[in-house]
Amino acid sequence: MAKKRGTTDLSLMVAVDKPSGMTSHDVVNRVRRIFGERRVGHTGTLDPLASGVLPVCIGPATRLDHYLVGHDKSYVVSIVFGAATDTDDAEGAVIRTGEVPDEVFDPFFASAFVASLVGKSKQLPPVYSAIKVGGKKACDEARRGRIIDLTPRDIEVSTAELLGIWGADGTEPARWDVAFTVSAGTYIRSLARDMGNALGCPAHVGALRRTAVGAIALDECVSLETLEDIGLAAALDPLRALGCRFAYLDDAAAARVRNGNPLPARALSLCERRSSDAASELCACTAGVRESCKPPEDDEIVALVYDNRVIALYAYRADRDQFASRCVFPIGVIRGYCDL
Repeated sequence: MAKKRGTTDLSLMVAVDKPSGMTSHDVVNRVRRIFGERRVGHTGTLDPLASGVLPVCIGPATRLDHYLVGHDKSYVVSIVFGAATDTDDAEGAVIRTGEVPDEVFDPFFASAFVASLVGKSKQLPPVYSAIKVGGKKACDEARRGRIIDLTPRDIEVSTAELLGIWGADGTEPARWDVAFTVSAGTYIRSLARDMGNALGCPAHVGALRRTAVGAIALDECVSLETLEDIGLAAALDPLRALGCRFAYLDDAAAARVRNGNPLPARALSLCERRSSDAASELCACTAGVRESCKPPEDDEIVALVYDNRVIALYAYRADRDQFASRCVFPIGVIRGYCDL
């Protein structure tokens, strides 16, 4: 049952399987009602058309969002050929049509073309995007009929695999289903647009599903309906989402950390996960953890754990050989179902 929104003593992360047709902000509002907590934020916008992995932070855990950027993301996308839209996806108005070349239906050509997308390149973001220029969102300005000049950005496609070709018999529009893993800041809509341009054929995204954000995959996500039913039991271990090394604190060190005091490097024994696969980890508190042999790097962020909660993020200062406070959580962030 939904609760009245306010400030609670909750601090956790969940991953929602966002349904198509909702905005990311719609999901945030729903999570606010479920937990009765107004401090809720997502860590990576999904277009309304898109579905899939949407990590959400609740309570003081929203302070993690600054440290949950930069992760690779994986998608399965349907790229429709023969029409371009003003939003580069199926929600936009068609602005151009064109003939689909025969090679689009050739599996050897299509597989090789998709594979050729792997690597670094420049990408011009869509006109309808959340990028801000001069404090104004490009999408908001586009809706007002004012187009903001966006500059190309560096992106990288880590993997690209053709999953299927559709429409060769003419009973449906020509379409490729493709699985991508891409760097943060990559727009799949722009990839589809540029693929069409390279083939001499307008194209747009017909459907999009995000299958992973960093180490968080679809199998760790819950629907909004399930989240309403199980609440705290849906909590994720933030250490996996952060992808950083971590250290366990004793009572004395935890007291220093809660006050934001620095810690000498020798006071921390850094640990890391053996695997990023959630299915191989039986419990957030013990499984898959080993001591790290690698010394800390300058400005490296590490998570500090006490009483099986993440109570702070610290950064290593090589010039002082100590860890300094970056973010302290007065209410530690729940590490998953072992904490319940």
